[in-house]
Amino acid sequence: MALDQYYLLGRSGLRVSRLALGTMNFGTGGFHAAYGKTEDEVRPIFRRYLEEGGNFIDTADFYTAGESETILGKLIAEAGVRDRVVLTTKFTNSVADGDPNAGGNGRKHMIRALEASLRRLGTDHADLFLLHTWDRLTPVEEVMRTFDDLARAGKIRYAGLSDVPSWYASRAQTFAEANALTPVINLQLPYSLVQREIETEHVPMGQTLGLGVTAWSPLAGGFLTGKYRNGAEGRFAAPDAQTWTDREWQLLKPLEEVAAQLGVTMAQVAINWVATQPGIASAIVGASSAAQLATSMAALDFEIPAELRTLLDEASAIPPASVYRMFTPAYQNWLVSPGLKVGDKPAGYAPGIRNWA
Repeated sequence: MALDQYYLLGRSGLRVSRLALGTMNFGTGGFHAAYGKTEDEVRPIFRRYLEEGGNFIDTADFYTAGESETILGKLIAEAGVRDRVVLTTKFTNSVADGDPNAGGNGRKHMIRALEASLRRLGTDHADLFLLHTWDRLTPVEEVMRTFDDLARAGKIRYAGLSDVPSWYASRAQTFAEANALTPVINLQLPYSLVQREIETEHVPMGQTLGLGVTAWSPLAGGFLTGKYRNGAEGRFAAPDAQTWTDREWQLLKPLEEVAAQLGVTMAQVAINWVATQPGIASAIVGASSAAQLATSMAALDFEIPAELRTLLDEASAIPPASVYRMFTPAYQNWLVSPGLKVGDKPAGYAPGIRNWA
């Protein structure tokens, strides 16, 4: 099986696949209708994921106006795998235009959204329930107490956050810990070779506070597959080429080089790089066919050699800006600890154990 390795998600005992199945295209309605698929079209995708050992499924009430959850519920029931899969859904986006409490992160909508999701999914609980997007308004204390109430009621097993500022996630986790509430174990964020901003605060915050990061859009919306090229180079351009910078276009060259050296596709290298980065618990991959999904899952069948990873790291690096420059080793070796080698404890260190010769 391609997905026969499972890691704990954050500071929890929940075991999940290194690649999660994204189901944003399950269904043909709503916001995602342009690239949506029918139930019959996605059934082979879902079955292939299970056959390869995958157990981590991601959906949301907003995906295809609820059709994603409805279809997913049917497919799970057909396969008889409800207890096997780690079923994740999310809430925040509006489910009823004109109703101010039909969206956001408030308790009223949070409970209403979960109950509707459970009905569509045909189950009595979600394994992982995520706040989909920070609404800028709801007190974090209200969110965390509601997560705790839902967990105590047996309607969710674990809580998580998606697309929130790092300070918000930090406050949420600290509040939960200080008040013995259900903690957050997952943080879902965009992450790829062209979008590494979360490394500044989110990833180290997750590592410190026990939130496993799941990366969405590891292929940057298909940009890293190699199917698009800069029109200025005589190749065909991406439909939204104006949104990509020269730096990002240039990144395709080393990515293509690494893929050629390893005998794999550019997409596989990009997915592998994300899934094996520090602090990343799982990468979320979607697919338009079972064959495409199989190609993505094969991204874990090889290792990127250190020298090639360095090539990708350097080509995609984002220099720290503003105050973050002060937190770099170079700056601190210059002013904080000049002439000294000061750092964290070495790997393998444990208090009371001698780890030197």
